[in-house]
Amino acid sequence: MAQVVKFGTDGWRGIIADDFTFANVRVAAAAVANYVVDAGDAPKGVCIGWDTRFASEAFAKVTAEVLSAAGINVFLADRVTATPALSFAVLERGAAGGVMITSSHNPAQWNGFKYKGPFGGSATASMVTGIESFLGKDLPAAIVPGTIERVNFLPTYLDAVKKFADLKRIKESGLRFLIDSMYGAGSGLLKSIFDEAGVPCVEIRSERNPLFPGINPEPILPHIAEAQKAVVANKCDAGVITDGDADRIGAVDEHGNVVTAHQILALLTWWLLERKGWGGEVTRAFNTTKMVDRIAAKYGRKLHEHGIGFKYVVDLMLANDILIGGEESGGVGISKHLPERDGVFNALMIANVMAEEKKTLGQLVAMLQAEFGEHQYGRIDMHIDDTLKKSAIARASSGLTEMAGMRVLRTENMDGIKFFLDNPEAASKKNAAETWLLLRASGTEPLLRVYSESCSHESVEKILKAAEQFVLEGKSA
Repeated sequence: MAQVVKFGTDGWRGIIADDFTFANVRVAAAAVANYVVDAGDAPKGVCIGWDTRFASEAFAKVTAEVLSAAGINVFLADRVTATPALSFAVLERGAAGGVMITSSHNPAQWNGFKYKGPFGGSATASMVTGIESFLGKDLPAAIVPGTIERVNFLPTYLDAVKKFADLKRIKESGLRFLIDSMYGAGSGLLKSIFDEAGVPCVEIRSERNPLFPGINPEPILPHIAEAQKAVVANKCDAGVITDGDADRIGAVDEHGNVVTAHQILALLTWWLLERKGWGGEVTRAFNTTKMVDRIAAKYGRKLHEHGIGFKYVVDLMLANDILIGGEESGGVGISKHLPERDGVFNALMIANVMAEEKKTLGQLVAMLQAEFGEHQYGRIDMHIDDTLKKSAIARASSGLTEMAGMRVLRTENMDGIKFFLDNPEAASKKNAAETWLLLRASGTEPLLRVYSESCSHESVEKILKAAEQFVLEGKSA
């Protein structure tokens, strides 16, 4: 049993009824219980939340029973709870940690088990190692079992989120918003804030449906096509989208155009530095837009670049004075709130920026492109066998000199292999974005991700197509 449960960068995930079973959830819960007891933190208690997925509440109850039997007091969510609300509860209550039953943006047949640290964010690498060291080990029963208290974590979380926004200004702006919660745990949260403040909004896909019909609850194309249509049909000035457990953010502008996670990170970074003047440094992932570097440089802020995964943002926030950090998949953390991704919070911040600047979301993106240079981005996921994947990485590592007819200027290998290219098109554009290509192989799947950023959509498409051809050339080798 113990071998089935393995904690990755953001917990353990599995297929419901295949490996994500009650028996294996008990194994994971026992490891957490042993870890908390061993650290002497049992008196602090553990918070447990659950999302809209099939059987999430039942899995959460089983987890609570295991922890309680070990003498740990448990605060168990009494309703569907967004991951950032669970993280906030851990921090607010001074708990030893938190367990969130969710598989985030994965397809409907998946569920998962995330662990949150006492600081209100994803477990650090050392914490994960500590928990895994107890997998499969006996859990002695406590002389006095812990209590299990059913709690609504949402009111205090929503109160905390609202404190960061000027809701009066958002209301007075006359802006209208589309909210898409993708059948997930964010359902009703932002809408309740807007309704209370009198902000016009329309919410779609807010009902609970564990099948996530027709989509994966991930706020990217093609899963947000319905939001693209609805924002135009309802004459909204922007659409904000949260994923299955509401820690990630997606958006579309007033015309239904996708506003990427890179543009969201750049916009929020610019606003916090230009308008709020908050102190702190900036961090971004290796596969994320370099527009953020230019924004940080303008305001004299140190820019940290880190590996791919939000755990690196958390590590940096705990060790440094980091104001904001983000990743390519829509996770953005602002340290004055939590060292955690929070889709609801970031959606509200986007509304605040629009109201303060008196601009639609599309106009704000255009403003950033005008000041910091046009930055366009693309990604393809190549589902190929491991032999071809390894061949592509080996050939790329051997010293490429050109790609898509562009000379390779330099390479970086922090997390994958990134090539910076001499793009002739950049010479004709003011303040053009650096052109780069990144190849990154999955360590667990027959998958190669290919990313590119450049100064035009056409340039990005050209580079991605050339990179795809380069990878497939390995078939004949």
